[in-house]
Amino acid sequence: MSGGVDSLVAAALLKNAGHQVSGIYLKLWAGPRQEENIAALGDICQRMETPLQILSLEEEFQSLVIDYFCREYSQGRTPNPCSTCNQRIKFGLLLDKSLGMGADYLATGHYARIESSEEGYHLLKGTDPAKDQSYFLYRLGQRELKHLLFPLGSLHKSEVRKMAARRGLATDSPRESQDICFVPGNDYRAFLAKHIPTRHGDITDTEGSILGRHSGLALYTIGQRQGLGLSSKERLHVLRLDATTNRVIVGTKDQLLSSRLTANRLSWIKGAPPQETDNMTVKIRYGSTGAAAKLYFKGDTAEVNFDKPQSAITPGQDIVFYRGNEVLGGGIIGGEGNKDNGR
Repeated sequence: MSGGVDSLVAAALLKNAGHQVSGIYLKLWAGPRQEENIAALGDICQRMETPLQILSLEEEFQSLVIDYFCREYSQGRTPNPCSTCNQRIKFGLLLDKSLGMGADYLATGHYARIESSEEGYHLLKGTDPAKDQSYFLYRLGQRELKHLLFPLGSLHKSEVRKMAARRGLATDSPRESQDICFVPGNDYRAFLAKHIPTRHGDITDTEGSILGRHSGLALYTIGQRQGLGLSSKERLHVLRLDATTNRVIVGTKDQLLSSRLTANRLSWIKGAPPQETDNMTVKIRYGSTGAAAKLYFKGDTAEVNFDKPQSAITPGQDIVFYRGNEVLGGGIIGGEGNKDNGR
């Protein structure tokens, strides 16, 4: 329970359904007003007659999420800390601790759905397309889904807000989940500048001609156009970040397009890749509508060929595979994201 309306309404719905509910607040980093938020949450839980436990996983969060976040950026990749936190912290350490305390389920306020069948458990998109969070949950497996509840999965955010208001559960800590929770003001560049060393290097075009200098690979993202400090007749975008040569490679908007990528560190909801890879859509970033693609497996990696070229494919980001509303699994985009747009 973060203190936001989603987790509070999720708890209220479970209590109404007859479950015995206890709350856990995770202390993951020393955020501003944390103690005030905990006190406010404690008051609400007392009114809800719901026991609240404070669980500190600050050291684990630092090593498993924040250090990973910084390390990936220092190597020219753009990680997704929310997916890592879900896998390693919330549905890893927290789930284990919850089951160890005798709980049958761990429930959260995520907007996603779980269904069961003779074939096992299925992870589905949330009903509200604007809030669907299944993209961040593709690393879940059968063992985790068996013990998880997502009470808000079939609701729209507007319904949840109304439920919170009727129950007097509205709070003033509604940080939306797409923000990076441990980065003040969501200014990741300022955060990285304080936590990892940056080396200046060359900005070049795809032919290797030097056009300018950069302030450190971690401060740039694929597709970026503003803040490059370059003078050019045409608008230039960041195409690639080359950690080996410490170069930022730039080019035109058309050169951002790519029809294929390679994904590694694959994870499948059913524990194995799908036998059929037709009628599949792929999301290469949260908030995208998804694109039709075909998968070809090569050992522990997957080559993804898009029906239509995609823009700004970003190494280090999650790629998630869907069939209709069902999440099949996903992986991490490799360094070959824009390999067919010229070097």
